[in-house]
Amino acid sequence: MRGKPLTEIGQHRTASDALHQLLRYAISQDASDLHLIVGMPPIVRVHGELISVPGERLTKEATEALCLSMLSESQKTFFEQNWSICFGYSVDNVGYFRVTLYRHKGNTEAAIRIGRQSLMLLEETGLPEVVKELARKPTGLILIVGPAGSGKTTTFYALLDFINRERRCKIITVEDPVEYYHENRLSVIVQQEVGTDVKSFSEALAHILRQDPNVIGIGEARDLETIAIALEAASTGHLVLATLHTGRAPETINRIIDMFPAHEQTLARAQLSASLQGIICQRLLPRLDKPGRVLSYEILIATTAIRTMIRESKSEGMIYSAMQLGRDHGMTILENHLKELYERGIISYDTAISNAQFPERIRAGAELEEAEQQI
Repeated sequence: MRGKPLTEIGQHRTASDALHQLLRYAISQDASDLHLIVGMPPIVRVHGELISVPGERLTKEATEALCLSMLSESQKTFFEQNWSICFGYSVDNVGYFRVTLYRHKGNTEAAIRIGRQSLMLLEETGLPEVVKELARKPTGLILIVGPAGSGKTTTFYALLDFINRERRCKIITVEDPVEYYHENRLSVIVQQEVGTDVKSFSEALAHILRQDPNVIGIGEARDLETIAIALEAASTGHLVLATLHTGRAPETINRIIDMFPAHEQTLARAQLSASLQGIICQRLLPRLDKPGRVLSYEILIATTAIRTMIRESKSEGMIYSAMQLGRDHGMTILENHLKELYERGIISYDTAISNAQFPERIRAGAELEEAEQQI
């Protein structure tokens, strides 16, 4: 283990010193998260696994001191009134962090997402070349979807960085919070943080078109108003990138439409079918070949056939079939990529099966491979 974490506040002048030492330790371990929970030692998440930090268990008093050391007076008042708060926390010469404080059995505890120390280039994410073609679209909607912890923000930032390096345009993002600040390269990029620069996603997006953007980045499309404004912006000459907590690409289409009242769903389908450029669905899976995790993905490209299916409310099964037939357009379904990763020895058979909605697609290939080996 690299670094020497010190979890006892008494070993430091202040709770802030102890916290900053823990944050440095988390970064040294390449952790994605740090958890402060009463009665347990601090815990870091490394490559998806939870690992206890060497040291003493945190007392109620120590945990509260560590947590409250991150708050301003106004944030302390908000937390006292609401019992939970999410905010960005910056430490000079250490990094930037996304902090969520919450109450548990009457105690104050924290989940801290370790901010990015550097950007991952789009070429380094493991996504296919067709994603670059999506990023080069002048207008439309690109959705990055998946469960929590699936690398959506990494892909979101990699796409923004790719555009920033390739095009002269104005990029405006709305994030909660900002996890990495981009430098202006060919583009001018303005990053607005909810709670610091704007009051909410929907309020920021209501005024964003007046700021002359070419590209709009939405850190998370959480509600109907945000989705509606994103569709409007994508339909009026802007490229919109947004992340969404959904599972699969066809499911995402229905999730968006279902957010609208019944009497507005026909119009919403028409808007989505016209503006959608593609959906990147992703998951991070434990590797078999070496330590770490690997990206598994599903790609939907809005071809004429897909647009028609969205507009005509075709079933998810029909969209999956169209994706299977759309390989020449760069489309792939998750099971096909899981199967590829398994056959290359990157993930285990159990990992592939457990992450597949249609495991028979993987079993058939595995059984055929086993039979061929026995011949």
